[in-house]
Amino acid sequence: MNFVIGVFDLFAYTIPGALYVAFFGYLGTKLHILTAASIGGVPTVVLVVVIVVLSFLLGYLAYPLGDALERIVPRRRERNAAEEFVRRMPAAKDRPFLKENTHLLLCALQLHDKEVAVDVTRLRASGLMVRNCAPPLLFGAIAAIVEIFAGKHPFIAAGLAVLLLLASLTLVSQGRKLGLWAGMKTLELCFWLPEIDEKLATDEPV
Repeated sequence: MNFVIGVFDLFAYTIPGALYVAFFGYLGTKLHILTAASIGGVPTVVLVVVIVVLSFLLGYLAYPLGDALERIVPRRRERNAAEEFVRRMPAAKDRPFLKENTHLLLCALQLHDKEVAVDVTRLRASGLMVRNCAPPLLFGAIAAIVEIFAGKHPFIAAGLAVLLLLASLTLVSQGRKLGLWAGMKTLELCFWLPEIDEKLATDEPV
């Protein structure tokens, strides 16, 4: 049986999940659950497979945490992909496809040309990856705060806490930006998609 991880799965789940694995590995080491002796006896191939599978599963299970953190962190300004697109391309103001959800439009792009839609999928996956990496860094910041009082190097722990907290908030902001870019890219490609307006436009009642 082949175990294949796609680009979307890799970016959206596996990479953020690897940060969770690292965080839990840190906790296991601090609690003396994981030791060099216990890990050293595991074959390298098995260890790599276990880490990859755990990363994917943890990234998948922790996906709601990234979504929740995005909702909690305040926005500096509300930006809408359709409004931004119309501002840059006034000629598209009355096009029917602007009223549709960008996920639906992405499906239309995939049906029309999968290779073109890959760019949008990559942007969406990158945005989700960046956003979903924020919670484990926030947990790392909390662990660093604990280390300020319980560890032997409080100043280093304090610096790490600040850096990890700022990194977590920055990742949420950058994830939103990449999501906006994905929406913009979807609309830009749909602007040139043949007959999309005819497919989406509804007939006026007689």
